[in-house]
Amino acid sequence: MSERRARLSGWGRRPVMECPVSAPRDEAELLARIARGPAVARGAGRAYGDAALSATGVILTSRLDRMLEFDPETGLLTAEAGVLLADVIDAFLPRGWFPAVTPGTRFVTLGGMIAADVHGKNHHVAGSFGRHVAWLDLAGPDGVTRCAPDRNPELFAATIGGMGLTGVILRTAFRMIPAPTGWIRTRTVAAPDLEAAMEAFEADADAPYSVAWIDCLARGAALGRSLVMFGAHAAPDEIGARPRLPAPRRRLAVPFDAPGWLLGRRSIGAFNAAYHALGARRAGEGLQSWESYFYPLDALGGWNRIYGRRGLVQFQCALPPDGARAGLRALLELTARRGPGAFLAVLKKFGPQEGGLLSFPRPGWTLALDFPASAEALALMPLLHAAAIDHGGRFYLAKDACLTAREFAASEPRADAFRALRARIGADRLFRSAQSERLGL
Repeated sequence: MSERRARLSGWGRRPVMECPVSAPRDEAELLARIARGPAVARGAGRAYGDAALSATGVILTSRLDRMLEFDPETGLLTAEAGVLLADVIDAFLPRGWFPAVTPGTRFVTLGGMIAADVHGKNHHVAGSFGRHVAWLDLAGPDGVTRCAPDRNPELFAATIGGMGLTGVILRTAFRMIPAPTGWIRTRTVAAPDLEAAMEAFEADADAPYSVAWIDCLARGAALGRSLVMFGAHAAPDEIGARPRLPAPRRRLAVPFDAPGWLLGRRSIGAFNAAYHALGARRAGEGLQSWESYFYPLDALGGWNRIYGRRGLVQFQCALPPDGARAGLRALLELTARRGPGAFLAVLKKFGPQEGGLLSFPRPGWTLALDFPASAEALALMPLLHAAAIDHGGRFYLAKDACLTAREFAASEPRADAFRALRARIGADRLFRSAQSERLGL
């Protein structure tokens, strides 16, 4: 097995970490690499920060790319951890199946989805991805271990949402759901403020999918004005003369890093106002393809280049029900008053959460804000972290690049149990990321 030095940071003059990279060809090579010392697994590299980077070693899972077995009676798919979600959808949507939970991009690996315990627009009814995992095989200090809710349950729970710090996921079996067509029946509600947006979620709590786009620069009486979008898989009799599967979208590429002024506060403010006004005019029911509803950003290859050479930072927190309204107002007021403007601001409602020891979702609400990386944005982050912590919030490690060990400790009382398990099984010696070192995990 060869190793190479690689720059894994992306384009231009962005922050760079030099990482020794391994790409094991089989299970024996993988176990031999694990035994040599600290490393972290890396799938498709879609984490926004340093969760899948390590100065001591990165283990690529790209060669674990086979789908192994499917049960059409139960929807249970068995596949290796390096399989892309996009390939699962391409193979099974034509057969009438879709992932029970999907994040906002389909270009992620199954192992990465488990490690981050990803959530989607349906957490309020379906929970996170880990809820639908029947079992997983984990390569760790003692070789390969089969983990499931009733087999090594403690290790199973620590691996789901454990950010790759318990071992390298080799393969998994997870449940999919029926999808009779490739169309999503949608309904959009234009909310004039945050309170109206939250009431819209509550009024349609049984909708299979729900998400809100927020104008994060609106202030005063318009604070939190939103477009709340509901969705459900459309039945054949609801799509009229349309084909059962929409034609694939043509994927465009962002050809260059955008100049910094393009996403300045004024331009974002103007865009947000126009977008909300247009959405309000078009509010109501309609049909969207599965691609445009679930993965709008996937239509642009290299969409992150819109943020320029320095890239982006994202803030995402989950707030409990009793602190959510005040917490969301505080976060949006900070963003509108002090921030550079978030190009993308998303609100979702979370439901009950089961499983993962360190999983991000919790009952309540989650707010995500994307900022062009700048001194102003980095100065805003500690203020947002403090406001979220004051209202009982926690943070999404798959999107984090700025959290400090002190902020993490103040927001994450489960961390001690996670550290203790890592030490007990010897994973703390063998699995390490730049993020785990930054946060003291």
